[in-house]
Amino acid sequence: MELAGRYSFPLLFPLRGLSYQPGFTLTFRIFMARQKKGRKLDGWLILDKPQGITSTQAVNKVKRALDAQKAGHGGTLDPLATGILPIALGAATKTVPYVMDSTKIYHFTIKFGEARDTDDAEGAVVATSDARPTDEQIRAALPQFIGNIMQIPPAFSAIKVDGERAYDLARAGAPPELPPRPAQVDRFELIGRPDADHAEFEVQSGKGVYMRALSRDLARACGTVGHIVVLRRLRVGPFLENMAVSLDKLLDPEKNPATLAEFLRPLSTALDDIPALALNAAEFHALSQGQAINLVELMGRIPEAANPDEGLVRITAVGRVVALARLSDGWLKPERLF
Repeated sequence: MELAGRYSFPLLFPLRGLSYQPGFTLTFRIFMARQKKGRKLDGWLILDKPQGITSTQAVNKVKRALDAQKAGHGGTLDPLATGILPIALGAATKTVPYVMDSTKIYHFTIKFGEARDTDDAEGAVVATSDARPTDEQIRAALPQFIGNIMQIPPAFSAIKVDGERAYDLARAGAPPELPPRPAQVDRFELIGRPDADHAEFEVQSGKGVYMRALSRDLARACGTVGHIVVLRRLRVGPFLENMAVSLDKLLDPEKNPATLAEFLRPLSTALDDIPALALNAAEFHALSQGQAINLVELMGRIPEAANPDEGLVRITAVGRVVALARLSDGWLKPERLF
């Protein structure tokens, strides 16, 4: 931020290598670093996102409600979707990638008989079918969508194609042909059948699985077409539904930012699913300087749940989580310091 334009002063002493005339003046500008607006808050707020707004809009509302300097989210939810949207504040944004890679659980409802261009209820109908699968047909089709599968993302998605978002191209009438992508689906279960037109499911998945694509592809595998009409996320890594705060509660005019901070969870909460390894002060100092530690020196302390082949561990020292490190080739190597 410029403090006050240009400043000119007469040159009172000669400068080496500079030719000048009597009365010569120097002109310069003074700048100040822009002060960040809002309070410095570090931690996670687990929002129960309402239907009808994007994840980015939800983050902005929370950021304003808490008067926070910096915020981001741990995994996009479509405007149609509700449920767990972890919002990182301040230093917690450093842990966002680990939250996005974690296990997620969804409930959703498919409506059979109509395909939509967005693969959910917000899109335009592009195909219809009179076929309605039985419960047995649905259960028979589910196994092909469990495990490490290849999935074609919805045309209306945030994937970039030649520098443009796929949903922008689709809205402009030129939906892109997106190639299949690897996806990990750990569990896909039929949990309800309200009527012949609808079926309810629970899915446990890894990073980057599109529930809209699952519903589209399952309907096709059952000999019909379909789209999602209800979608709710129940879990993101260590963050569960009973931890979530409603947006209405955050936007309550009787609340003030200082009061709302009570809803924050520690930065380390996002890493609770990662095995913990305790280091002493000397070991952590070496790790913080970028030095790898021989795993032989840590025998007896390495958690059984840690994968010795490129597995991630959270490092605790002085009574708190201080870093993330990776087990690799017999060494403990630093990955992220907090």
